Amino acid sequence: MSTETKPAYSPGLAGVIAGETEICWVDPNAGLMYRGYDIHEMAEQANFEEVAYLLLNGELPTIEQREKFRSQIAQARPLPKEVLETLRLMPKNTHPMDMLRTGVSMLAPFDPELNDHSHAANIRKAIRLIAKVSTLITDGYRIQQGKDPLPERPELTLAGNLFYKLSGEVPQDWKIRMMDTIFILYADHEFNASTFAARVTASTLADMYAAVTSACGTLKGPLHGGANEESMRMLDEIKTPDRAEKWMMDALARKAKIMGFGHRVYKEGDSRVPIMREIGRDLGKRVGKEQWVPICENLEATMEREKHLCANVDLYAAPVFTMFGFDPSLNTPIFAASRIAGWCAHVVEQHDHNRLIRPRSLYTGPAARPFKGISPNGAK
Repeated sequence: MSTETKPAYSPGLAGVIAGETEICWVDPNAGLMYRGYDIHEMAEQANFEEVAYLLLNGELPTIEQREKFRSQIAQARPLPKEVLETLRLMPKNTHPMDMLRTGVSMLAPFDPELNDHSHAANIRKAIRLIAKVSTLITDGYRIQQGKDPLPERPELTLAGNLFYKLSGEVPQDWKIRMMDTIFILYADHEFNASTFAARVTASTLADMYAAVTSACGTLKGPLHGGANEESMRMLDEIKTPDRAEKWMMDALARKAKIMGFGHRVYKEGDSRVPIMREIGRDLGKRVGKEQWVPICENLEATMEREKHLCANVDLYAAPVFTMFGFDPSLNTPIFAASRIAGWCAHVVEQHDHNRLIRPRSLYTGPAARPFKGISPNGAK
């Protein structure tokens, strides 16, 4: 047997530094920055297209650059007709995240720069993916509902167009602004599970579509993006603020997995929660559904008291999407419509400074032992 020294082991890679990035920093003390800009300032002042441009290019755009970037995204939204036809063949009960993951993979052969991993080509592919992921979500969902996809509205922002293509109505400006802010909050989050999956795939020099397909598959899990879908099921069960504490205490007594709480990095609370909470409060007043935020706040207070765990952004995002009128199954895909900007930025960065990501494992199987086959040559 090898006499290799037993390596250090961190379950789930907790605390392990797996690479360097200039894109995003998650501060354990409730901070979040994109390329040096504080998330709270951007959420208040920026729009998603500006932030996506920043993530991809390293600097904020000028007015001219922003408008060109927005126009490029708008022009790239339509899907190839072959992809639409294939989406129509999928079972009607297909989860929207499965539809999205499959759709991203199908888009790959239609990109003429698929296997060009140069920086410039990757930026152009990123623009196409940011545009088309949103369309895969809206068109795929309408197809599932037995409806025809709606035509693009190039004059609308990505957030506004997503609203329109799901509902058939151009949203009010305040709705677009709220969704823009949510997209900014979700745009990137350092080496989270889906981004790391994308970087691992990209590190093999696989193409950007393969990397984003990996990310979509990872995001679906209830311990990552799927948490906001699971959180809404929990809130639906609780129904009213006065039931929240007892529900939480019962769940803790059963040692049930409770979504919307805790985070691998944040120790003093998720920096995105205060913004999402206020969006939920404002939206609740506008649509006459003010019970959701108090339910979340009561759950948050109980969990902090009992387990010293803070809420993460998914707890408040779930009712926000519901109050917008979206089916809960769309919660995670809408997350992806934003995170695609971060995924693509990380793939670009990985390809620009590539080294294959290949960690080791700690072997815990049997010690070395002689092989005794059934016959001398191993044949039965």
